Amino acid sequence: MLRPFTTKLAATGKAPLRQAIAFQRQVHSSATRLQSNDETPVSPPASEETKKTLPQKASHIVRSILHGSEQVRQETKYTLSKVLARGKYVHELATHSVKPGCMEEYKAVVGELYPLIVRNLSPGVKLVGSWETDIGELDTAVHIWEYKGYPALSTAYSTYRSDPEYQRLHRKMLALLQSRKSQIMLEFQFWPTHPPASKGGLYELRSYMLKSGTLLEWEQNWRIGVECRKHHEVPMGAWFSQLGDLNQVHHLWQYPDLQVRKEVRESAWSENGWPETVLNTVPLIQKMSSRIMLPMSFSSLK
Repeated sequence: MLRPFTTKLAATGKAPLRQAIAFQRQVHSSATRLQSNDETPVSPPASEETKKTLPQKASHIVRSILHGSEQVRQETKYTLSKVLARGKYVHELATHSVKPGCMEEYKAVVGELYPLIVRNLSPGVKLVGSWETDIGELDTAVHIWEYKGYPALSTAYSTYRSDPEYQRLHRKMLALLQSRKSQIMLEFQFWPTHPPASKGGLYELRSYMLKSGTLLEWEQNWRIGVECRKHHEVPMGAWFSQLGDLNQVHHLWQYPDLQVRKEVRESAWSENGWPETVLNTVPLIQKMSSRIMLPMSFSSLK
């Protein structure tokens, strides 16, 4: 996983990361020489004490691979949602796949439906933002909702089912969709959701599917990483999933344009702590994606 970063990181002159990569190469090179020369290293006979501890070490390695490090597992005795989340709000990520050629009609319908929800139907609900994907999964709309806890979420869902105007507009919206998806999330304690703002430009939603048992390690590293990035940009929000697709994390960023995005991301490598954040978190990822989004006219973040 480290090879794609090698050229980039060498240019940044970050000694700790470069040393780690060089060490990995040295180990790999030594193993290759041993194989090519048919050399079999001779080890001294294992002592009785070593023989007793070998199964324990093997078991520890297997547990670390499957469930994360012993330190992290001890720290996760408490519910992760209590340890990591602010605990103030519940967020929902709604993703709509719109039929090709229907996006403008779709935006007109949700532009009527969603302000109705915020204005009249659900006092405990806020629309963080609504966007149309410009690069990535096209013909897709992304909406992030904020609820004052699970009671507000349940109340909102109940209200939607019984309100005739909501049902009318909702049916119109459904007729324009190919599919839709919902995910309930909590925001990270160290990264609160940005309040409504009109910044212009574009937004990037970066989504990461993590290996099971690594969420706390991710949070510990990104506490440092986000401080590095704050020197160059304003983080807009970060959440981890609770219902729907699990072991997933989302980061939201805003940029004036793609060129500024490029420059900001490159400048972060000059910050102490950022290369280490990348080095420590890349092994935790199973899958990741990025989408560039443009805000809709009624979005609170635009």
